[in-house]
Amino acid sequence: MQRALLLENLHPQATSILQDAGFEVTTRTGALDEAELVEALQGVHLLGIRSKTQVSAAVLEQAPDLVAIGAYCIGTNQIDLAAAASRGVATFNAPFSNTRSVVELAIAEIIGLTRRLTEFDRAMHDGLWNKSATGAHEVRGRTLGIVGYGNIGTQLSVLAENLGMSVIFYDTSEKLALGNARRAASLDEVLEVADVVTLHVDGRGGNAGLFGAKQFAAMKPGSVFLNLSRGFVVDYAALRDAVVSGHISGAAVDVFPVEPKRKGDPFDSELRGLPNVILTPHTGGSTEEAQEAIGQFVSHKLRDYMATGSTTLSVNLPNVALDRQPDAHRLAYLHRNVPGVLAAVNATLAEHGVNIEGQLLSTRGEIGYVVTDAGAAVDPAVVEALASRPESVRLRVLT
Repeated sequence: MQRALLLENLHPQATSILQDAGFEVTTRTGALDEAELVEALQGVHLLGIRSKTQVSAAVLEQAPDLVAIGAYCIGTNQIDLAAAASRGVATFNAPFSNTRSVVELAIAEIIGLTRRLTEFDRAMHDGLWNKSATGAHEVRGRTLGIVGYGNIGTQLSVLAENLGMSVIFYDTSEKLALGNARRAASLDEVLEVADVVTLHVDGRGGNAGLFGAKQFAAMKPGSVFLNLSRGFVVDYAALRDAVVSGHISGAAVDVFPVEPKRKGDPFDSELRGLPNVILTPHTGGSTEEAQEAIGQFVSHKLRDYMATGSTTLSVNLPNVALDRQPDAHRLAYLHRNVPGVLAAVNATLAEHGVNIEGQLLSTRGEIGYVVTDAGAAVDPAVVEALASRPESVRLRVLT
């Protein structure tokens, strides 16, 4: 029986979908460190994680049975994708499933910080009635600056306009502006005009240290700052200084450079205790609706890859989806992207009298992937001949 290991308290749907597909599923609530993960992966074919578990090249090297990884989240920077591809380990994520949840949290925090709800709430809990309009504003008519105009940034742009905000955005890639949003030529242009600046960049290494003392100083006095993207893109000591000085009137942070591995673990940050600062434990996508959708989406991708070889939306392998021929016997062949592989595959099949009924090849960087449907059961000699070729990475027979 094939085995799956699901970590970090994934939604029950993630488990039930794989169990219904015939997998033996083991679940754990927390993340595992490298040594723990290597031990846990022995004999495991599928791994499901969120953002805390690090899947390094060393882990992959010591997990020979691992066929696929599911990142039940948007980001995949916790996985060495190149090392996974080189070992024929497909990786899937959930790029769209929690978009709405993150956007709604951003909207709530923009309104809450602009109205200074955190300070009113704290005073009331302390027994102090402090009714005042000082420093509290409507968001209508104010300018939202979005840094990173991807799935989350674009949806936030539309909803913010519905609230009466003007939107300006900056992205290093060419992006279509939605509604009345205006594209900025530089990050500095956004900082100069925005009353609220919110980060929605991805986890690529080039974004490390994107926002520091220089960027906070360039923001408008009294503006608001949000980071719901990645912890390592912001210098939080510089943010603290900007809040303490009053230059930044409020901030919301959902992600941190180093985060606890398990629920209930202690947490510390230089941002604790600051006025009008909202800190949340990486819960941007943590709604029941989003987690259910993520659990379904990624588990379906893992199930389909194991059953049919489909790599649609894989983040590290060539994307191939070949319609299954009735009664066909499928070969899913990952290989080094070198000339002549397809010809060699077909010549090998022909030598053994195997008729090809369907075939699709795609490449991605150094990896090629060819899926072939044969009209009859494939002889073990064919499998051995293909698997032993020098360019072979992983060959699976799917019947």
